[in-house]
Amino acid sequence: MALKHPKARTRRAADLALAPHFSLETTELPRHRLPDGEMPPEVAYQIVHDELMLDGNARLNVATFVSTWMEPQAEKLMAECFDKNMIDKDEYPQTAEIEVRCVNILADLWHAPDAEEATGCSTTGSSEAAMLGGLALKRRWQKRRAAEGKPTDKPNLVMGINVQVCWEKFANYWDVEMRLVPMEGDRFTLSAEEAVARCDENTIGVVAILGSTFDGAYEPVEAICDALDAFEEQSGLDIPVHVDGASGAMVAPFLDPDLEWDFRLPRVASINTSGHKYGLVYPGVGWIVWRDAKALPEDLIFWVNYLGDNMPTFALNFSRPGAQVVAQYYNFLRLGHEGFRGVQGYARQVATRLSGLIEELGPFELLTRGDELPVFAFSLKSAIDNFTVFDVSNALRERGWQVPAYTFPENRTDLAAMRVVVRRGFTHDMADMLVADLQRQLPRLERQPEPVHDEAAGGAFGH
Repeated sequence: MALKHPKARTRRAADLALAPHFSLETTELPRHRLPDGEMPPEVAYQIVHDELMLDGNARLNVATFVSTWMEPQAEKLMAECFDKNMIDKDEYPQTAEIEVRCVNILADLWHAPDAEEATGCSTTGSSEAAMLGGLALKRRWQKRRAAEGKPTDKPNLVMGINVQVCWEKFANYWDVEMRLVPMEGDRFTLSAEEAVARCDENTIGVVAILGSTFDGAYEPVEAICDALDAFEEQSGLDIPVHVDGASGAMVAPFLDPDLEWDFRLPRVASINTSGHKYGLVYPGVGWIVWRDAKALPEDLIFWVNYLGDNMPTFALNFSRPGAQVVAQYYNFLRLGHEGFRGVQGYARQVATRLSGLIEELGPFELLTRGDELPVFAFSLKSAIDNFTVFDVSNALRERGWQVPAYTFPENRTDLAAMRVVVRRGFTHDMADMLVADLQRQLPRLERQPEPVHDEAAGGAFGH
């Protein structure tokens, strides 16, 4: 059966009766099986168009990290490339060349030792890129253990409990033990001390997140690497670091250039990012870059004789769109360092100003301020017991805003928060509208005798 949203209605929708202006008013169309015959293209378009009006407005969705706006020229380029398959490198050699250029640009941006001979590739998203990074860590560990005559059946990977769900998938699909560091008190991310405490001879690596999805905070990559350096001196164990820079790897190089989190740290073996987040591209495209060719075991690379050429490939997917890769190159070419610095800097200005305005409203307490990723989280003050963040989220949805409310994981399941992601296309004016709508809804919420929505009854949200 097809997977369904957990809150999807179980009753199947009735057949579709066409409106009279379609000139097919006596026709009923099945929703869950193919119709018997064809219909005019404008009718099919209108049916689907009308149904999609029920979706939320993507520009008002401050839950998602995913890009919801691109320039018309980028959209035109993507439309010109919709038919190009990224895997057909012999048929589309210039698209393949553009992919290589993007990898070189990212390797240079992240201070790889030899950016001109960069090792990396595009993916369908940051989740696939993260899994490829994890696979390389596991295979390197297995080879080293086998060469030492030691067992290779119990690999583990150390990370904070705030990691994105793709890492849970990686551990499940490839039989790697997740050693999760829980949150504690006001520490919502992985610390160097807690990371090292969970490392042993079976640890294939440590994952450090540059921009937690829970609150937008950077994890201390440099401190984690320093702690692992000291650990190696004591134990002899050389444990690499993978940086999950799904969002932050496209923010920190421009806004925090002195922050050392990338290949300037010798222990960082690989970095992934999401081109369709702060890379400013429509979904879906991701990127993975390794420090050098030695960091990617050669036996993970497949050479495929396909459509006239023998091509190297390292991916979980085979066919995938080339349009997003082209759009990524457009952004690199169009914006350059100065442009990216301007776009990401504006987003951070909006985020820090908006978080301050929300704090001034009175009932809310900031957990972060948007001064790392342009993302911040806030909760209700402890004295408020007659409404919840889930009530606030549902009240804002009445005005079209999608602001997620969620509880934090172990050991802070007591903490319920809301989060705002400021992306390209979210302006100071939109921030003012969001604050005005919060002000409009607060009096009604404050008159409530008791909470109406909790985590179960509120909106669904997952990291």
